[in-house]
Amino acid sequence: MDNRLPTEFDVVVIGTGLPESILAAACSRSGQRVLHLDSRSYYGGNWASFSFSGLLSWLKEYQQNSDIGEESTAAWQDMIHETEEGITLRKKDETIQHTEVFCYASQDVDGNIEETDDLQKNPSWVASSTLIKPLDSACLSEEMHSLYVSSYEVPAKGTPENNGEVTDTAETLVKEEYCGYKTYKHRVSDGAKDEIKPILEDNSDPPKRNRITYSQIVEEGRRFNIDLVSKLLYSQGLLIDLLIKSNVSRYAEFKNVTRILAFREGKVEQVPCSRADVFNSKELTVVEKRMLMKFLTFCLDYEQHPDEYQAFTQCSFSEYLKTKKLTPSLQHFVLHSIAMMSESSCTTIEGLKATKNFLQCLGKFGNTPFLFPLYGQGEIPQCFCRMCAVFGGIYCLRHKVQCLVVDKESGRCKAIIDHLGQRINAKYFIVEDSYLSEETCSNVQYEQISRAVLITDQSILKTDSDQQISILIVPPVEPGACAVRVTELCSSTMTCMKDTCLVHLTCSSSKTAREDLESVVKKLFTPYAETEIDKEELAKPRLLWALYFNMRDSSGVSRSSYNGLPSNVYVCTGPDCGLGNEHAVKQAETLFKEIFPSEEFCPPPPNPEDVFFDGDDKQPEPLGANTIIIAQLESSEGSKNLESSEKHLQN
Repeated sequence: MDNRLPTEFDVVVIGTGLPESILAAACSRSGQRVLHLDSRSYYGGNWASFSFSGLLSWLKEYQQNSDIGEESTAAWQDMIHETEEGITLRKKDETIQHTEVFCYASQDVDGNIEETDDLQKNPSWVASSTLIKPLDSACLSEEMHSLYVSSYEVPAKGTPENNGEVTDTAETLVKEEYCGYKTYKHRVSDGAKDEIKPILEDNSDPPKRNRITYSQIVEEGRRFNIDLVSKLLYSQGLLIDLLIKSNVSRYAEFKNVTRILAFREGKVEQVPCSRADVFNSKELTVVEKRMLMKFLTFCLDYEQHPDEYQAFTQCSFSEYLKTKKLTPSLQHFVLHSIAMMSESSCTTIEGLKATKNFLQCLGKFGNTPFLFPLYGQGEIPQCFCRMCAVFGGIYCLRHKVQCLVVDKESGRCKAIIDHLGQRINAKYFIVEDSYLSEETCSNVQYEQISRAVLITDQSILKTDSDQQISILIVPPVEPGACAVRVTELCSSTMTCMKDTCLVHLTCSSSKTAREDLESVVKKLFTPYAETEIDKEELAKPRLLWALYFNMRDSSGVSRSSYNGLPSNVYVCTGPDCGLGNEHAVKQAETLFKEIFPSEEFCPPPPNPEDVFFDGDDKQPEPLGANTIIIAQLESSEGSKNLESSEKHLQN
């Protein structure tokens, strides 16, 4: 089978993250010949979503990711001419670090696990480990024990990795009793230190609470769509505007976030957002309702009243709120749940702008300003990839690029050389920054994002409906620390199985993800290694499974920080720590305008009535501005592509 691609393109895009996918769609829509490549086996890069078994496979890939051999390196060097030089690209992804997985659900060793296709095709996700059987467990094979209890850890940068080989970890299950709970501590020994990883098995189910076991999670793994990056869409944000304008929205479905929550004085409570919510709230007094509505009305057109805030432009937003005579509870709601800003780093102008943006997005699609895409954030990059393909873009996953070929005289990039040794020429090159080599990024200083993904058995704030989509900002305990953003998804979002919730935690990193986020997890969910568990703790959601990891944030890196990049090579950054997708959309539009200044960015698609074929007796007259003329292709492959494109356009 010949895997060779065409050799001439206008634009080559490397990486399928959100900004790259938007750019690929915009270039293809403007009539450019686009080749879109990714060395990964899935779309989205760090914007991707995975099923449960797919996420474990992703973790395993990071453990076993090794460099390409020297033979492939020599192959591309032979293809460089004397008047050219090569810029090598990175051979493995290093944007994810400090990954740890914990399983707290009952192991249910007597239950049967029905293997899904994913597990049959990808059995390698099971951790390599040696486990000692619990005292009262049924006899299981080592492989099945690994299926129930798995531990992964990606070494931090600079940690010896034994030449890319994964060293088996010695693990021991220690049985202990805590107030009716049977607790297994997962002891991991790496030769240097022992780390305790507790695992709970509940023998005394609280009333009216479903018992979710790890085997059930594995069996229902395809119902999970777990995002690597947790974001929401502002209902009047740049991404929604782009989806509607380009008609890419037809490829996706969305649900409205149903409630905004606040964490105050150790309790979770709902924040009134709309006018109706404010006046129906039982948490606020009549005086507080009037004060809040007066302040929010001011924020909607604060630019028209500069005398109200000019004296406080150098102050923090929290200090400004105190001058407005708002009660402490109202100050907390506005700062953390409406403006969603931190106390120390947010200025008055930033806070007022964020509050106005929040209020302007209210009521367009529901009682909150936010939307969430069904099946996860990873659907959005794929939607733009579909648009690119409809207009002729060519896609190829699992396709590595070894180097960029640069002309010494002009300093411009002429071509790429892929892992097959094929040279592909193009005019412009768009590269996701994770592909750039260490030499190119030697002067770059990256930020980090701390992430946690949790599977729980109920919502953090129970109501009559169990189908709630919630966002919560947990303020930092220490001054100067970062607030933690919590997004809770229910099964109707198609991201988790029935009777569970999928919870995402995000903050800027100061330490490893677990060190940054574990204290918040303990506040919101039932602790798993306490000697005394009271009724208040039992009322909290029970933590079933947890993943912690750090993700690189390159959103603040300027192009000048990269060494030796040709002028026609453009860099897209990975996900930022913000709640919305504004940075990715702005970046894609800015780069598109630099490359094609005279072209419109993602214009609306043509009407089906404006699409006709050469040779048709009946042609619309006159031609519309967005008319596309499709020539009849005689080859079978061309006819197939034509039918596919026609079908997409008519849909």
